[in-house]
Amino acid sequence: MKILGIGNAIVDVICKVEDNFIEKNNLTKGLMKLIFDEIEFSKLLSNLKIEKTISGGSVANSIVGLSQLGDKVGFIGKISDDTFGIKYEEGLKKENVNFFYKKKKELLPTGTCLILVTPDSERTMCTFLGTAGRINKSDIDVEAIKKSDLIFLEGYLWDEGDPKEAFNKAINLANKTAMSLSDKFCVDRHKSNFLNLVKNKLDLVFANEAEIMSLINAKDFNEVISFGKQIKKHLVVTRGEKGAVSIYNNETAEIKAKKNLKIVDLTGAGDLFASGYLHGFINNFSQNECLIKATEMSSRIIQQIGARF
Repeated sequence: MKILGIGNAIVDVICKVEDNFIEKNNLTKGLMKLIFDEIEFSKLLSNLKIEKTISGGSVANSIVGLSQLGDKVGFIGKISDDTFGIKYEEGLKKENVNFFYKKKKELLPTGTCLILVTPDSERTMCTFLGTAGRINKSDIDVEAIKKSDLIFLEGYLWDEGDPKEAFNKAINLANKTAMSLSDKFCVDRHKSNFLNLVKNKLDLVFANEAEIMSLINAKDFNEVISFGKQIKKHLVVTRGEKGAVSIYNNETAEIKAKKNLKIVDLTGAGDLFASGYLHGFINNFSQNECLIKATEMSSRIIQQIGARF
């Protein structure tokens, strides 16, 4: 198997809202808020018209993109044996993704992410992790990791206790490890741990400009370039309208963002960017070729609703 993704198994529920809905519910546009109360989450959802429901989760979206590019891939994520859990598993199997998890009835339901799309196409997320956030080391399929060329993890998965143990077990067993930093709030919560991972444990890191600058407390982007060259790891940074940069050893590659796209929904832009880059990475593309494929995938996904083709 080429790549095994390990991440939060989340069902995406996509809704269109006006800007005042974001303000009224004390959300920060463009960022993800974790909701720990199932009743609070249900109340938020009850006032909305659902546009689309789909199996999601950041790394799972990337893995599906890789499958669509013809790569042999798998995924590990914790679900419950409930309606959303059954739909989740079916969604992955339909996309030719090997799902290495045996579901059972859990105390918490399958995780759900409410994706609120405002008129400017920006997405704001409210996530109730449910049982996805309870992943533990016994959920990690040892053989699946050993038989994979590379594992791909998400920062969203990292949390103290069981998830952290599962995360560390996966990294220690892996042949190569890639990770997405996921979200600036995520980076801010786990800064010292993430910095240690980036410097010492990971082979390939995906971040957006805000995440990586927060991680290393950078004042300008030149510091990010210097950091990337120092750590001798593969660092890939997306910069929105400025494009993206890949840094590996002393070599830097850069690509501009595509212009004149009819942007409908930015959900999944980073996930599918990672799909394209990882596809190039495991098939021995140059850094520049990886960036071209990554930009092609992210440009396509933002011209439709949802994070899957």
